[in-house]
Amino acid sequence: MANTYITNSEFIMSAIIKHFVMHQLAINSEQRLALTPKNACFDIGPSTEALAHEINQAFNSKPGKGVGSFASIEVLQAASGSDEDGADSQNRVTAVNASPQFKELLGATIQDAEHFIELSKGGSQLLIKALVEDGLVETGYIVFIHYEFLATEYLFIALLNTKQHVEVTDDLELSYSDHLDVPKMQLAVRIDLTQYTTQPELHRYISFIKGRMGRKVSDFFMRFVGCEEKVDIKAQNKQLIAQVDDYLATEQLSTEEKQVSRGMVADYYKQKIASGEDINVSELAAKLPKNEEQQSDFNVFNAHLEQPLEPQFQPDRAALKPLAKFSGQGGGVTLSFDRNLLGDKVHYDPVTDTLVIKGIPPNLKDQLSKADKD
Repeated sequence: MANTYITNSEFIMSAIIKHFVMHQLAINSEQRLALTPKNACFDIGPSTEALAHEINQAFNSKPGKGVGSFASIEVLQAASGSDEDGADSQNRVTAVNASPQFKELLGATIQDAEHFIELSKGGSQLLIKALVEDGLVETGYIVFIHYEFLATEYLFIALLNTKQHVEVTDDLELSYSDHLDVPKMQLAVRIDLTQYTTQPELHRYISFIKGRMGRKVSDFFMRFVGCEEKVDIKAQNKQLIAQVDDYLATEQLSTEEKQVSRGMVADYYKQKIASGEDINVSELAAKLPKNEEQQSDFNVFNAHLEQPLEPQFQPDRAALKPLAKFSGQGGGVTLSFDRNLLGDKVHYDPVTDTLVIKGIPPNLKDQLSKADKD
């Protein structure tokens, strides 16, 4: 079962929220990071469904997510900075084995509301432990959502911060309140529980947001879950676009035919993003030109590469741009133009390393004309 995006309209109509709870992570009177737990799940109604929908929307909108699975003890040990040999290393291995891991708390499935609450509390304590180990302070609300969508069960975990809102009352007084800052969510993982229980060997059942203020999420949030990245989604998307260009270059196609093929790839991407499905390399290959004489297609081309693409992976909206435009910057120059203009209004001479542009944009032409008179 492929890890997929979930489109917003489909989610709010089809998702069944089974359990939803939120705990607060804050600094206590002793200036330590502490958990204020909620001891029961929220009642499932329009407000909780709307919040789950908003959180799901924010998660899906984040570019370049990673995909992975629960890590082995060795990987967790390495992530904690332990050494490979010596008594100190052995002590750390023992500590890792003795400490309950998130995977153990989760078990095979979420059994009931009581199990879900204990899972959320235990998981929250593991997050605090990971933060303390890294000497970091993160406060906010830890959200745990267990839901079913299209016969697939998911567990979603996120750390949300708040922002202050100001309202004007009927008496023209200012009222201040804190709201969950869902759009700026940066710490979140989603576990495909169905794949985890039926096809764990695929190692593709956890997806997560990557990167935050110059450091990787795996520094603490990923370690609390015990996740190891297996697929770099952003890298897979960039590699696919590069390989499509390389493949089209090997075929005897006109410039127009290549542009049509890129347009088909762009349409395929848009369709997958809209439907919430994964990019399927074999499916995409069927849309690209084939070499009938050599009985070869993009699938064969990909299989013979030193690092072939994953058979399926989540689409990244950012991959659409290079399909439509050439762009680059360096040495104080920034350029961007539509791909279909190359050979028409834009000509490149690789020998002299120059671009000739015919039909300069009016606003740029006006600036150049004024500069020439100075």
